[in-house]
Amino acid sequence: MQPSEFHTWSSTPYKPHNHPASTFKSHHFQNSKPQQLRAPKLANPRECGLEGEKKGDLESRNKRAVTALYDAFNSKDVDVVHLLLAPYLEWWFHGPPTHQHLNRLLTGAPPYDSSFIFLPLSIVAFGSMVVAEGYEEGHSVSWVHAWTVTDGIITQVREYYNTSVTVTRLISPETTSRSGSCQSVWESKLSDNKSVPGLVLAL
Repeated sequence: MQPSEFHTWSSTPYKPHNHPASTFKSHHFQNSKPQQLRAPKLANPRECGLEGEKKGDLESRNKRAVTALYDAFNSKDVDVVHLLLAPYLEWWFHGPPTHQHLNRLLTGAPPYDSSFIFLPLSIVAFGSMVVAEGYEEGHSVSWVHAWTVTDGIITQVREYYNTSVTVTRLISPETTSRSGSCQSVWESKLSDNKSVPGLVLAL
C-alpha cells in the first residue's frame, strides 16, 4: 500500500512537518526561480477566460478552470495560477513520496524537477469534482488529479501516482430496489495493465 498524506497550502513560506496529516506553508506556484507571491482572496473567472458559459453549466465551467490551470502550469503563468487557486489549497497525496511533483511545483520545495510536465490526456467533470489523468513518459509514471472547484475557485486536489482510481456516484435507495448502491462513472485508463493499488472516490 502506498502512503497517503494530507496537507494545506497557504501563501507564506514553506514549512514541512513530519506527520501524515499536517499543514505546510508555500510560495504557491514558482516561475523560473523561487519567489514568494501573494494569492488573491477571490479569483475572478473572467480574468482567466472562463466567462461566457450559460448559467447553471457548472461542469463545463469547472472543467475549463482546471484546463486553464494546466495551461498556466506549462506556460509558467503565475498570475493565472493565483487567480484559479484558493489562498488555502487542500492537497491529498497517494503514491511514492518521490513523486510529490505537484507539491514541488507549487511550493518550489526541493528537489524540484522542472522536467516533470503535467500534460493531461483526459479531463472530465462531475459536478464540483474535475478529474484529470496523464502519463509522464520521462518518469514512466501515471497520475490522476481530482480537483474540487467551488464558485470558479480550485479549493482542493487529490493526487494519485501509479494508482488505479475509480469514481463512483452514490445512488439513493429511492431510485433502486436495494438499500442504496454505487454506480461507477469513471475509471483511470493508464494503469490498466499494471499491478498497482486501487482506490475509489465517491461523489
